[in-house]
Amino acid sequence: MLDYKQTREEELEAVMKFRRSACIEPLYAELPFLDRFQAARNDGFDFVEFWNWTDKDLDAVRDAAERAGIGIAGFNGDAELSLIDPVQRADYLAFLRRSIAAAKRVGARSLTIHSNGLGEGGRVLNAYADLSDTVKLCAMYETLRECAVLAEETGILLNLEPLNVTTDHPGNFLRTTRMAAEMTRLIGSPLLKVLYDVYHMQLNEGSLCDNIRAYGDQFGHIHIADAPGRHEPGTGEIHYPRVLACLEEIGYTGLVGFELIPQTTTAEAVNAIQRL
Repeated sequence: MLDYKQTREEELEAVMKFRRSACIEPLYAELPFLDRFQAARNDGFDFVEFWNWTDKDLDAVRDAAERAGIGIAGFNGDAELSLIDPVQRADYLAFLRRSIAAAKRVGARSLTIHSNGLGEGGRVLNAYADLSDTVKLCAMYETLRECAVLAEETGILLNLEPLNVTTDHPGNFLRTTRMAAEMTRLIGSPLLKVLYDVYHMQLNEGSLCDNIRAYGDQFGHIHIADAPGRHEPGTGEIHYPRVLACLEEIGYTGLVGFELIPQTTTAEAVNAIQRL
């Protein structure tokens, strides 16, 4: 007979195994940006991450992280350019080189990349309705192969992120764990992986633990927020102790990033993370 108490204790133990990263664009938004590094460190986070680098003073970012004694997990590497547009391939790779240089300048571990160019608030700039899925897939595959070469030459991990199309990113092409993981498996680079955002994938496909077991070998980074709402764990429908226990079961050893919008305040969101 299943021992519920033992199972629950194992789930909670698994929650504590992962190194944690705070996305300091939505978290700590009440503070000046450079003060958020120390605040995250004070709250027990091991790393910080943020969305864009082009609007940041990179030397100041590096110095703030070093003063706080906190690592930089990464940031977005592709801005308004699209993997699925064959016309943009050269420009995409050129901007990715700049992003890699920025990552090395601040000591970041990784960059997040997407199928479609994203604008303000994550808005999909072009759904490319005029292109067939075949063209989009082939363009993404060919460009990702070149991205993997850049990653291996520089040692910067690239994480390919599927996004939800129901709420935040209508029109985005890459929307399932399976498509992202099969793409990275085909390319076969140790420095090209999948960013598995539990919030996005709950909205798009559900079956969280089934997909973690099927494709978790391709995960390079995890994002956490509850659904609906994109707030802290405990505000929605996702049972995060079980999700994190499943990640532990498959041997995931990467970072778990909290990319969420506090329902009330950052302090309350951090309390929820610590209670998780």
